[in-house]
Amino acid sequence: MAWWTQLRVRAAQSGLSKRELCREEGITYKTLEKVLSQDEPPGYRRRAPYDAPKLGPYVARIEEIVIADKAVPRKQRHTAQRIFERLVEEGYEGGYTQVREKVAQLRRVSGEVFVPLVHDPGTAQVDVGEALVNAGGELRKARFFVLALPHSDALYVQAFWQARTEMWWEFHKRAFEYLAGVPRRISYDNDKCLVSAVTGKRARRLTQGFLQLQSHYLFDEHFCGVSRPNEKGVVEATVKFARLKFFVPVPQVRDLDELNERLAEQCRKDLQRRLRGQSANKAALLEEDRAAFLPRPA
Repeated sequence: MAWWTQLRVRAAQSGLSKRELCREEGITYKTLEKVLSQDEPPGYRRRAPYDAPKLGPYVARIEEIVIADKAVPRKQRHTAQRIFERLVEEGYEGGYTQVREKVAQLRRVSGEVFVPLVHDPGTAQVDVGEALVNAGGELRKARFFVLALPHSDALYVQAFWQARTEMWWEFHKRAFEYLAGVPRRISYDNDKCLVSAVTGKRARRLTQGFLQLQSHYLFDEHFCGVSRPNEKGVVEATVKFARLKFFVPVPQVRDLDELNERLAEQCRKDLQRRLRGQSANKAALLEEDRAAFLPRPA
């Protein structure tokens, strides 16, 4: 599932032709068409990565090849198939699929080498906060999800009683509807609903639920380094802003639906605010973000 999702995202965002993608991934055109036509592999059942004892001794060799490829022209870089062939020559007895998935993971991780200080249009950050809500006369703790667009400083906030996988899905769906598009890249913390394991400085084993979400909407993901929430500092500040602006005093509502209607209206009103040093309000800057979004989901 991880390779399937990564390939769909690459096809949507890299600008490579289908022929180039087939060559780099070592797959046929028919296989590529199959991947692009479906959010996830048909009949997919595996919920956790398989053990790859035969590949283990060759991971360092794969890393060496991937790093060396950075110094040569793209047309002369190894495809996953070519790396597999070289490993076989060196004694590898495992299958091609394990090699292909490891190559895809290493390429994605090695491409993440710095955190930009200037936020390009079309990128987003997501985080979750907590606040008390009086719903139907009962004081309850709510989890509120926040999506912030660092370029325009626009935000979208939605509350749930819990922060399970289903709520992550629903939040993304409503946020993309509100924004009328999908950001190209979204930054997150290492929440257990999204990341099942941190396997390296930048390597993550993503949950099945998140991979399905990403494969459907085709955005690229970025996960902060462990104990490095500053890598999404904009949304960290936006969570504090939303708590003070939208949850003080404690909201008095009939139910969660009324609260979320109120939050959406407050987000729309906030678009009229002009930031210090900006000649235009947030609504005008949001149009620059939208121009860089992925196409609006069907």
